[in-house]
Amino acid sequence: MSASTHGPRERIVYEAAQHLRRTGVAGTGLREVVSAAAAPRGSLQHYFPGGKDQLVGEALEWAGTWAAERVDEHLARMRRPSASRLFDAITDDWATDLASRDFERGCPVAAAVVDCADTNDAVRQAASAALQTWQRPITEALVAMGRGPRRAQALSTLMLCALEGAIVLARAQRDTAPLRLVARELAPVLDA
Repeated sequence: MSASTHGPRERIVYEAAQHLRRTGVAGTGLREVVSAAAAPRGSLQHYFPGGKDQLVGEALEWAGTWAAERVDEHLARMRRPSASRLFDAITDDWATDLASRDFERGCPVAAAVVDCADTNDAVRQAASAALQTWQRPITEALVAMGRGPRRAQALSTLMLCALEGAIVLARAQRDTAPLRLVARELAPVLDA
């Protein structure tokens, strides 16, 4: 995302997602987000009258949409799509991102859930919607690969659960091995 091609509102949402990746909801300061977005100080009240909950919700929506678009991009590049190849591409994305950023940024959706799913229903709902947005193209791809709808839903849930857990382990261990391991170990299950 380039600051020159997006307006202040979009930059604020993007920066909020990046802050969530690093510090979760509690650690995401609104002033820091606005500053990182190079946006005018009054932007928060103007664009986000619902305050931090609205901004976090929109950042999570952005994250879900971005992840769904990445799934579509991976599928478009595959000559012969398979569930394991798709999962491998997704885990490879995360391994590359984590390693290139010295493991400082995880999934903003997971961070929001861990931070306040039990205390902030608006954020919990936004996180749930973001995960559904991300899961939808995975499920649809699995159906297109010949899985029945219920099996495709179960496999896409398995993929996201394994991925999120592997991201947490990779950050804790500062090593991408957990991502590679889940991709390798789930491949036979995903392609069965």
